[in-house]
Amino acid sequence: MTAYRTLLVGTDGSESSFAAVEAAARLAAVCGAELVITCAYAPMSGPELAAAKDQLGAEAYQVVGSAPAEETLRTAKDRARVQGAATVRTVAVEGEPVPSLVRAARKCSADLLVVGNRGLRSLAGRLLGSVPADVARKAGLDVLIVHTT
Repeated sequence: MTAYRTLLVGTDGSESSFAAVEAAARLAAVCGAELVITCAYAPMSGPELAAAKDQLGAEAYQVVGSAPAEETLRTAKDRARVQGAATVRTVAVEGEPVPSLVRAARKCSADLLVVGNRGLRSLAGRLLGSVPADVARKAGLDVLIVHTT
């Protein structure tokens, strides 16, 4: 088995997902691999967007489009660097988490996809599916599920 060259990890800005980012960063540091951090987002539209612009005025840019995801990615990148990851790239992707993670992993030729275990053992996760379980089934590459909860 060869060492991993490109690791992709997803984050949604939760502490649990940041723990997965930190674990992926430590592994990337050990392997000398590039770490790609991704965050999926759903853009606001219609009444939701109008309400945000009305409430926030000039500050509405902070919740419109990929801005919240970009902020999450900046925080994740900082945390990854602290853990020793030397080469870190961030990517905000529009869409639902599971297909977005799988597409991003393919696009960057990742050899390992890292996710946290949040939702894996919950009743809702067992009944409806969870990001870690769905990613493991659909990724088509090695998946590391990090114990974060």
